[in-house]
Amino acid sequence: MSTVDKQLDEIASTITDELPDDISVSDVTYEGPELVIYTRDPKKFARNGNLIRDLAGQLRKRITVRPEPDALTPPESARETVRSVIPDAADVSNVDFHEDTGEVVIEAAKPGMVIGRHGSTLREITQEVGWTPEVVRTPPIESSTVSNVRNFLKQEREERRDILERVGRQIHREEMSDDQWVRITTLGCCREVGRASFILSTPETRILIDCGDKPGSEDAPYLQVPEANPLNSLDAVVLTHAHLDHSALIPLLFKYGYDGPIYTTEPTRDLMGLLQLDYLDVAAKEGRSPPYESSMVREAVKHTIPVEYGDVTDIAPDVKLTLHNAGHILGSSVAHFHIGEGYYNVAFSGDIHYDDTRLFNGAVNDFPRVETLVMESTYGGRNDYKTDQEDSEERLIEVINETVERGGKVLIPSFAVGRSQEIMLVLEEAMRSGKIPEMPVHLDGMIWEATAIHSTYPEYLRDDLRDRIFHDDENPFLAPQFNHIDEGEDEREAIAAGDPAIILSTSGMVTGGPIMSWLEHLGGDPDTTMTFVGYQAQGTLGRRIQNGWDEIPMNGGRGRSGTLNLELNVETVDGFSGHADRQGLENFVKTMNPRPEKVLCVHGDEQSVQDFSSALYHNYNMRTFAPKNLETFRFK
Repeated sequence: MSTVDKQLDEIASTITDELPDDISVSDVTYEGPELVIYTRDPKKFARNGNLIRDLAGQLRKRITVRPEPDALTPPESARETVRSVIPDAADVSNVDFHEDTGEVVIEAAKPGMVIGRHGSTLREITQEVGWTPEVVRTPPIESSTVSNVRNFLKQEREERRDILERVGRQIHREEMSDDQWVRITTLGCCREVGRASFILSTPETRILIDCGDKPGSEDAPYLQVPEANPLNSLDAVVLTHAHLDHSALIPLLFKYGYDGPIYTTEPTRDLMGLLQLDYLDVAAKEGRSPPYESSMVREAVKHTIPVEYGDVTDIAPDVKLTLHNAGHILGSSVAHFHIGEGYYNVAFSGDIHYDDTRLFNGAVNDFPRVETLVMESTYGGRNDYKTDQEDSEERLIEVINETVERGGKVLIPSFAVGRSQEIMLVLEEAMRSGKIPEMPVHLDGMIWEATAIHSTYPEYLRDDLRDRIFHDDENPFLAPQFNHIDEGEDEREAIAAGDPAIILSTSGMVTGGPIMSWLEHLGGDPDTTMTFVGYQAQGTLGRRIQNGWDEIPMNGGRGRSGTLNLELNVETVDGFSGHADRQGLENFVKTMNPRPEKVLCVHGDEQSVQDFSSALYHNYNMRTFAPKNLETFRFK
């Protein structure tokens, strides 16, 4: 008998001892980080609301109770009972029974009403029908991504359960080494922006944090080095957020043998799939060979284990993971790793925004302990102080009004995820309050789909915005001026020839996508203003235009190649970036209590990381580093 089986037998014995005599346990197993208890008495479990909580506290595990098939009310009659228990105001759109796991998935516009106070409605459902309820939100804006992910995971439930059981056994295996140490190896994004990737290793465990591409370049993380290989022996992948410079090459891992879990938030999982499929699409359109097939994107989604902010999750015998809001984009996380029994703590900031924005609450930096912090430094340069957001919004409104007065269009290259939704909120309020005239706001590329995903996960948004999304008549993303461009080139030509309008289009760094078509349509129009609202990495066409290039190469935006002379106006409005500026980065570190002993400054141009590293050292007396790629740091 394996160590894990012995462990499960002992847990089953403990559970049996703690339960009342009339509640039976037929099996106990692991599914990923969770402990699953199978029982023929799910209704009795549900009647005692404290049972699971008390067991979880005693065993220090997250627990799911699954009913045996013979304890379940048949779906036909159970459906009617489930609907009768849930208040009508919850607006249930679907009730779906899964007999293999004994779960009933309830999709509702207002999931909180399905859950009930302290889970009371969920317990009532189980008491009545035996099934274990799982609740998902009906998207207020229809999202093909959310729908496709949910349907795909539904089809793959059986295989996914096998994956989770295998992962669970790996997590709870016996520790084999008596040694103790922690190492971090830098595989990318050091003294550069892009291709974020790190290996966190202990004698027991190797974890990959992020695996992205580099905007404007085909450079990939150094996955071929011994610290990362073989890929199939990695214990886990942790993804801080969905932007391609952090997520683009995660499916490549599955192509080369990785078959383990990806830990991230639920919205990051959905956005990851959306952005990766678009990444493949753009590569194909530009005549480049994609690094992996779309089937590998599906593998990545299938292997994802969603983690909620603040949940402490076992991901290896000696490592616990907690994700915290990073304030950067939907679902973005600061990843905190607790290693050993109080041995060492490492946090990876991912990308952060320290202050509140219209979309998100600011980044969380409240950890019990962090000895080493791996910290983004995108705007860590000595002079990287951004304009206050209120001033930025006023400047954007000025640019729009000046452009409209001369009869032009405002063309905003924008990242589909995060910046577009932030700008949409600014424009909606400005039109509602009369600061700019009402006019169409055209959303091109993946912006509308990304917005639909935002509306599916309002619990990840700022509190006041979440409340507005819960009411269709107040949902700012449903304002009538927003137009999703879905008729392609003909629609773009008509808009370019028409009245003043605002156009938000991907890609945000002008590295491809429909923005190239808009440049062809509007690049020669001196009345148009191209307005940059997000970071433009070195080497990207966006940075070149921002720096004054007025003749740019065009590679077949509409089947042609050559050069394009730009006569449009170019403006940069700082303050909308999803990244903290120099002050925000300093504040994030300064207000940590206790502060980390060591800080590795990464994810910034060479000057930025060195400036920021030096400032932290001089101002706060910390040991700081501005590592190069392929360095390994040993801690303890």
